[in-house]
Amino acid sequence: MAKKSFIRHPKPFNTIPLFNFIFFLFSLPLVIGHETMEMEFEVKYPLVVSTWPFLEAVRAAWRAVDSGYSAVDSVVEGCSACEELRCDGTVGPGGSPDENGETTIDALIMDGVTMEVGAVAAMRYVKDGIKAARLVMQHTEHTLLVGEKASAFAISMGLPGPTNLSSSESIEKWAKWKDNHCQPNFRKNVFPPNSCGPYHPSNYMEHFDETCSNAGQMQSFSSRSLHVGLHSHDTISMAVIDRMGHIAVGTSTNGASFKIPGRVGDGPIAGSSAYAVDEVGACCATGDGDIMMRFLPCYQVVESMRLGMEPKLAAKDAIARIARKFPGFLGAVVAVNKKGEHAGACHGWTFKYSVMSPGMKDVKVFTVLP
Repeated sequence: MAKKSFIRHPKPFNTIPLFNFIFFLFSLPLVIGHETMEMEFEVKYPLVVSTWPFLEAVRAAWRAVDSGYSAVDSVVEGCSACEELRCDGTVGPGGSPDENGETTIDALIMDGVTMEVGAVAAMRYVKDGIKAARLVMQHTEHTLLVGEKASAFAISMGLPGPTNLSSSESIEKWAKWKDNHCQPNFRKNVFPPNSCGPYHPSNYMEHFDETCSNAGQMQSFSSRSLHVGLHSHDTISMAVIDRMGHIAVGTSTNGASFKIPGRVGDGPIAGSSAYAVDEVGACCATGDGDIMMRFLPCYQVVESMRLGMEPKLAAKDAIARIARKFPGFLGAVVAVNKKGEHAGACHGWTFKYSVMSPGMKDVKVFTVLP
């Protein structure tokens, strides 16, 4: 007879409760972490942001991006709408005559994915600024074309022209300015200081004393605020984040009223009027471009956000850098990060910007105090 074994075998261990417990321990922080991630990295796009209450332009861009258009194409749709509507008389044809009474166009488009930029400046005879800028980006290895050569390129690539960009309103505005002895203007340190020229440097005539020279200089400083303000010196600067999360920016303007012919403002300058980096965010700017372009405020905003600064602080910091050197300047920026969070900052005026994002029935206008 076989001997009975007295070795005691352990009872089968029920691993199911232990497995459930371990799964619970591991899944709990994962679930909590997932919820935290959603709150922390919640995205708000598609998104359209634009300087000023240019509502129809924002709606046009929104219709495009909400229908699946790319960020670049949606920016073009939005800025084109503003050009066609001649927003505030400072975008598109028919506004902001220069010293000769002529209207010219500055525009820019930037793809935050590829970092490609196309721009036109002081462009004559072609009304479609943003479309011309896109043609530069798509069909050249250049970044910026200017003057009549920019016009010739745009027309050769299929845009309508040549077209007279003046309007009855712009000609009337210019005529009144001429009747006021071309005052105020953007000349400084010139002789004679209170006329329509021809101008010479203030030291051109030896008998032209220092008193007159100082008067001319003071006149030029005091006149800037009359040129740079609402309905006289605005730019549409627009940022779009598309359904894929890609970012683009664009600008369009006919510049400063009574500018010296050939003047190029900040509108077609990447990093000044607008800037976009796909993995970081975007910036839009408007204001006294001759001052602002010396600081590249939109480049500063985006790089500040790259380093972790939230949009509100990045916008304020960029404006403060300019104000420390030029306390009398007028300008504003809007910062938008990759998550779709946005904020504005301004100096010297009350600024408004427009936003449309999912869940909004229509465009919302935000007011920023200096």
